[in-house]
Amino acid sequence: MRILVVEDDSEAAMHVSKGLREAGHVVDHALDGEVGLNMAGAGDYDAYVIDRMLPKLDGVSLLTRRRSGGDETPALFLSALGEVDDRVIGFKAGGDDYLVKPYAFPELLARVEALGRRRTQAPSLTTRYAVGGLEIDVITRTVRRDGRKIDLQPREFRLLEYLMRHAGQVVTRTMLLENVWEYHFDPQTNVIDVHISRLRSKIDKDFDKALLKTIRGSGYTISDQD
Repeated sequence: MRILVVEDDSEAAMHVSKGLREAGHVVDHALDGEVGLNMAGAGDYDAYVIDRMLPKLDGVSLLTRRRSGGDETPALFLSALGEVDDRVIGFKAGGDDYLVKPYAFPELLARVEALGRRRTQAPSLTTRYAVGGLEIDVITRTVRRDGRKIDLQPREFRLLEYLMRHAGQVVTRTMLLENVWEYHFDPQTNVIDVHISRLRSKIDKDFDKALLKTIRGSGYTISDQD
């Protein structure tokens, strides 16, 4: 499954994301409710794991907005608020399950996978992405542009895959650190700049139009729009 974890506690998010990935799932992580709302709107997820108490936009409001727009993706709330009234609020907002902190990860995993099994028509996990002649296949791990094969190192591939899955959106350095390098802090390194430069030289250098763009002060994006 492809799962969106919205959790502002970096340590907890790292633990949950790592465990879900080790169980074979694809995981994206958002640190606050606004980013989570945007990622949910742009992605094709099989399940949400949402902390109730989030900065910028709380988890209940996040899910309420998604449900009002017709999003039926199963959602599990995580919360230290465990009274009956608290759980009722979560369910009324559209939550499918509610897990009170502290919790054991095996139980969280079992609940998330149960949500996935309940879906009457789960969306298929996209395995191919294409933007402006650039194509990536995440199963065969191949990259082509205008039919020409491009060889990437494993980390370069992960970076490109993340950018392609968010094509047309601005991807911040924090998002890249958390989802490509799994750093949940800024290590004050130029690792992103180095890999972006290497990736750009491989997918853009010998072609007429640049697809990998730097958005000054914000991050990066893959787009065929000028």
